[in-house]
Amino acid sequence: MKQSLSVGIDIGSSMTRVVVTESVAPDGGHPRVLALGTAETRGVRHGYVINREDATSSLLQAIREAERELGTRIKSAAIAISGIGLESAYSTGNAIASRADGIISKLDIEKAIQDAENQIDLKNKAILHAFPVLFKVDGKELPTRPDGMQGLKLEVKTLFITCFRQHLDDVLNVVADAGVKVTSFTATPIATQKLLLTDLQRNFGCALIDIGAETVSVSVYENNTLTTLHVFGIGSLDITKDIALGLRITPEEAESIKLGTVSFQSVPKKKLDEIVEARLSDIFELVDKFFKKIGRSGLLPAGAIIIGGGSLGTMIEPVAKTMLKIPVRMGHVDLPSTKTPIKDPRYLLAYAIATNNSEPTNGKRRSTTSSTDNEGFIAVIRDFFKQLMP
Repeated sequence: MKQSLSVGIDIGSSMTRVVVTESVAPDGGHPRVLALGTAETRGVRHGYVINREDATSSLLQAIREAERELGTRIKSAAIAISGIGLESAYSTGNAIASRADGIISKLDIEKAIQDAENQIDLKNKAILHAFPVLFKVDGKELPTRPDGMQGLKLEVKTLFITCFRQHLDDVLNVVADAGVKVTSFTATPIATQKLLLTDLQRNFGCALIDIGAETVSVSVYENNTLTTLHVFGIGSLDITKDIALGLRITPEEAESIKLGTVSFQSVPKKKLDEIVEARLSDIFELVDKFFKKIGRSGLLPAGAIIIGGGSLGTMIEPVAKTMLKIPVRMGHVDLPSTKTPIKDPRYLLAYAIATNNSEPTNGKRRSTTSSTDNEGFIAVIRDFFKQLMP
């Protein structure tokens, strides 16, 4: 019998990665990695496609590498959506119970969420995910889903995750140009949290900080729910640039020194530490300002979990603890493989996207101009209820 596969694609600003996994783990744990593909990304800046042909060429190189290891063609994949255009917005919608007996139905919930969507500005934006986070029936807040309850007026507060429509179209076109069918897409913070965060952390309050090459994404969870996310246009390549300028060396040498792949014999370590610490302080100062804006500075009991290809460095954890004044730990998961476990955290996102593709999600693409809007909206509601089932 032919093995069922799942494929995740992460088109980052620095590197493009493809991870192929089993669709279902035989032991009920995490699916094993079957093949990997990596290529230097060209044609992408801050998560945005600026040259479609170059970005497609990079993706094809990573796909071909994974196919050689796998021994078969990759025809479909789930993709990660990242970039500085990712945003979150709350909106509340209302609906009147449509049944004569006043029983709230799933259709009423759909109408309320649709009303919430109508209240937000979607100019040039596409909705990636919609998360109903609060329900009220006749003004009373509910601890559970409202379908089957009796009432007149239903209110639903919904968190929408959006990105620029053009950005989403560009990424989809790059994958299509590479001859791969997109099966689903997920905003990067939502994909990785399933692997890295516990229910206790999400319930108490925590932040997932993903440091990439040119962006840093921050997603905050409380009461077991995503409450907000934000993406900054700064990343680990800024540290590399600072090292190159400060030590008057090439970018390649600076990157090697930053990652610790060369010794400090010819480099003044004190000066290097000062350069790295200064830029890391800039990054976490931006994060703390964001926490202050949402009223959570120093108020996340479960702390911050730091991940991403840019998190490879010994100074990140102590600087983050000093700047954020909350517990900090580095997020890491050894990815199971048919060979040896994969410890490189830079494959985590593509793996999360691949394994997330085999599970129900409560977000599909929704665009204000797409002909598939209604299908996407129904999928949001259908999958939302799947998640609530025991």
